Amino acid sequence: MTDMPEGLDSFLGNAGWADAQIDPLPGDASFRRYFRLNRDGETARVMDAPPPEENPGPFLDVGEWLCANGHRAPATYAADRDRGLVLIEDFGVDRMRDWLDDNPAAEHETYARAIDALVELHKSPPGPFEPYDMAVYQREAALLTEWFCPAAGLDVDAAGFAAAWDAALVPMMARQQPGVTVLRDYHAENIMLLPNGEQGLIDYQDALVGHPAYDLVSLLQDARRDVAPALERAMLDHYAAQAQTDADFEADYARLGAQRNAKIVGIFTRLSKRDGKDRYLAMIPRVWEAMERDLLHPALAPVAEWFNTNIPQDLRDRHGELHLG
Repeated sequence: MTDMPEGLDSFLGNAGWADAQIDPLPGDASFRRYFRLNRDGETARVMDAPPPEENPGPFLDVGEWLCANGHRAPATYAADRDRGLVLIEDFGVDRMRDWLDDNPAAEHETYARAIDALVELHKSPPGPFEPYDMAVYQREAALLTEWFCPAAGLDVDAAGFAAAWDAALVPMMARQQPGVTVLRDYHAENIMLLPNGEQGLIDYQDALVGHPAYDLVSLLQDARRDVAPALERAMLDHYAAQAQTDADFEADYARLGAQRNAKIVGIFTRLSKRDGKDRYLAMIPRVWEAMERDLLHPALAPVAEWFNTNIPQDLRDRHGELHLG
């Protein structure tokens, strides 16, 4: 029996859901837990985001902004910020990734709708969120040298890595002004397919204001699902046709692809080494392969040179595969 969050009974009672059946849902890489409520055929979800490890405030604030600006985040029915309990609309069970496993013929159409949702998001003024600035990009990219490289037994030039990212990213920074809302984890496991054809957004609590290419990278260079290069190209073209992008956008997409993928390689290594979640190691080769494709773009020349100097070719040939004891 799964332990229930402290204070859940009184929270649900105050929200009018005292008699609901409560079923745990699969978790993610964080301390958050989720439960589905069922009461006479009506459903809702509980998010348990207990302080101090978690803080439901950003989820609530970003969700409120998304809903107010016409984007499909779940409605909030009740919230106890101090306890970290949130009662929200239930988007059902059709997660995009799982649904596509059963309906592969609908892949192009489903991804096109996810791109359309990003186009609409990018039409909204940027939300009242912190900027995705150089300090954040550098801190994230450094996860590769802080976690992956030691795990792989490599002694690398971390200062040179930061300098290479400065050289690669500085030309992009002016193009993310005034910026758009960046959800930062927009991919097939965080998109719900709703019965009316809409696509529901979840896991957006880390939103920042940054470059419109970032969430495209999250979706089309997915760490958890294979996206064929042909589909990636088709969806970039689908976005470009609506947003009227140019060659600079393509270069920035590669920049952010390499940056995000370097970050994820570091995070997945950290999840194994620090948190004992070894299943994430199996995803590193997919992420690494996408990163290698991004590094081929001339805009990434400084970072590519660092990889050439610091990362052994045999490790690159096996796409960063690690076997940690």
